[in-house]
Amino acid sequence: MILVTGAGGTVGTALLEELKSARHAFRAAFHSQAKADKARAAGLDAVALDFEKPETLRPAMAGVDAVFLLGSGGAGQVEREINVVNAARAAGVKKLVKLSVWGAAEEGYSFAKLHRPIERAVEASGLAWTFLRANGFMQNFVNHMAGTLKAQGAIYQPAADTRISHVDVRDIARVAARALTASGHEGKAYDLSGPQAFSYGEAAEILSRALGRKIAYVPLSDEAAKAGMLGAGIPEHYAEALLDLYRYYRKGVASAVSPAVKDVTGREPTSFEQFARDHADAWRV
Repeated sequence: MILVTGAGGTVGTALLEELKSARHAFRAAFHSQAKADKARAAGLDAVALDFEKPETLRPAMAGVDAVFLLGSGGAGQVEREINVVNAARAAGVKKLVKLSVWGAAEEGYSFAKLHRPIERAVEASGLAWTFLRANGFMQNFVNHMAGTLKAQGAIYQPAADTRISHVDVRDIARVAARALTASGHEGKAYDLSGPQAFSYGEAAEILSRALGRKIAYVPLSDEAAKAGMLGAGIPEHYAEALLDLYRYYRKGVASAVSPAVKDVTGREPTSFEQFARDHADAWRV
């Protein structure tokens, strides 16, 4: 039995589909009771899980052999994820696969500085572990940029002209499913990227071709980006962390291309061109 935390999010949803299609037994853990109830009504083994409440952790771990650990981000993330690690160890779980971030080992930006202490706790836990250090998600072009793409035909980011090897979440899910269900991935940290690095300007050109209309990239200053984030209701501490991520990107350190997706799954990672074709309806006017 596999416990999938963060089952209602972008990565978690893709992983559930991957496990379901391969007929692996899994339990889906959601942050809200309403989502867990809805999943159970749809026939899933589902639980509501609060990383800060042991009374929800213990029953979620019952009969579980492997855990996919996906934190919800924000203040307290380190402590919350370590609670899950400790609960997994206490429950006799054998394997833990953690979704981490690109460059976690170097701790060169805010999100990496959050994830690396959790990785160290996992390493010290005695559990068999695998880390998935994913680069930026292609799905962010849908989840966070669809509004301006549809309404204004534009992408606004404080990324200058730097290139990033964004990865499709569906590829992350494929890697995660194999790490959770097959041997040979223990003690490994996989850098997960797409097949090429591209700038937001190049992304705009690809989207223009996919949609048959002009999409522009508008580079923002950090100040303008922060004002937009705060105006959209993003908490200031999280806006600062996102700006730190973009400062990291602008150093060019997220442009490397990793072979890990193909090495683990036997499939080439999804190109942004293919991603744009697959998701074109999300941006159509």
